[in-house]
Amino acid sequence: MRISKFIIVIVLAVGLLSASLRAAEPAYVFVGVNVVPMDRERVMTNQNVVVQDGKITSIFAGSPDRAPAGAVRINGSGKYLMPGLAEMHGHIPPPNQPAQWIEDVLFLYVANGITTVRGMLGSEGQLALREKAKAGTIVSPNLYLAGPSFNANGPKSEAEAIQMVRAQKAAGWDLLKVHPGPTIPIYDAMARTAKEVGIRFGGHVPADVGLLHAIRAGQETFDHIDGYLEYLNGASGPIDNTKLNEVVRLTKQSGAWIVPTMALWETIQGTLELQTVTGYPELKYMPANQVKQWTDQHRTRLSNPNFNPATAKRVIQNRMIVLKALHQGGVPILLGTDAPQQFSVPGFSIHREMKRMLDAGMSPYEVIKSGTQNVGTYFKSQDTFGTVAVGGRADLILVDANPLENLANIARRSGVMVKGRWMTESEIQSRLAKIAGSAGN
Repeated sequence: MRISKFIIVIVLAVGLLSASLRAAEPAYVFVGVNVVPMDRERVMTNQNVVVQDGKITSIFAGSPDRAPAGAVRINGSGKYLMPGLAEMHGHIPPPNQPAQWIEDVLFLYVANGITTVRGMLGSEGQLALREKAKAGTIVSPNLYLAGPSFNANGPKSEAEAIQMVRAQKAAGWDLLKVHPGPTIPIYDAMARTAKEVGIRFGGHVPADVGLLHAIRAGQETFDHIDGYLEYLNGASGPIDNTKLNEVVRLTKQSGAWIVPTMALWETIQGTLELQTVTGYPELKYMPANQVKQWTDQHRTRLSNPNFNPATAKRVIQNRMIVLKALHQGGVPILLGTDAPQQFSVPGFSIHREMKRMLDAGMSPYEVIKSGTQNVGTYFKSQDTFGTVAVGGRADLILVDANPLENLANIARRSGVMVKGRWMTESEIQSRLAKIAGSAGN
């Protein structure tokens, strides 16, 4: 009984701390701004958007004097206010990494307008970081975290898989991560138990399981278009359109989502020259030893006698064909890059990813939707965000030109807001300069 009362006191204290931190943020009003609400493809011109206590409380035209007294005014004249973006296959450094590095990674996301991250590889102690992000004690995107993954070194029996699912649900992880390795019996035990306890699962397609079995088992997200190329023999030759159309239909019917990570796969397949990837300007924000490791890996990849540039190019071309077919077939797409990963720098990688999605036939609106409205729909049972709407979480990007006309305009920021916490672009650039200065590049 004493323990239970102690826990209740701690929970109440954390809640009060979180509330007090949120209350410390003033009310804001974006004045005379063009709103890109992302509920559909449109722009609402010359609006005033009021934010209080981490939420959007009103949107109206005309005089901004209707805003709460004392609200901080942000000049939005000629600018565009859009929802914050999401990284739906991101990674957060484990708690055993230096605290400053963890905070730097989280900031790199926010600096690029990424206000939500679905972390896809959990580590012990990471849930405490999620709570710090919720409380606002660190500058961080909103975090939704997968637990430690189900992989070849994971559960060795159905009983162990069941126990692992139940333990992750009880601990409070947001979803289960699937890696290559599990056998069909272990995978099925995981999937069955996940449905019983009410926790979602997604990630890779284990080779023993196969794409069709994973679809029928209810896997919710297929990350990296995992399993599709293998199922379609996309590394061997042209895609069989009949087979592709059928698996697109099955995917749509199952309610699954796709997280493509197109840009990263060009690096992994070796279709990008070494001087191209080492020339990315955002590498200055990564530790020098990390950049060296990535450089060595890529150099080794390209010099491997078994490396076949023609096969690598075919894989990338077929991945684009598959993404286009999935999108045109009505399968919902979620924006994600697998950062930090080889030459995929947190936050900055999202801009390269959006360009590849555009190249696959998606419109600017559809690409932005994959990182805003679609993500809000995916997480609708947990919070309200992904559009600029009254009652929604105040995750916003203020940009200098219309992002629906050119995706590159998303990088032309005046500032970013996360749960009502406003950071001007000058503040963002100041901290980025500090991160670059400590990276040693």
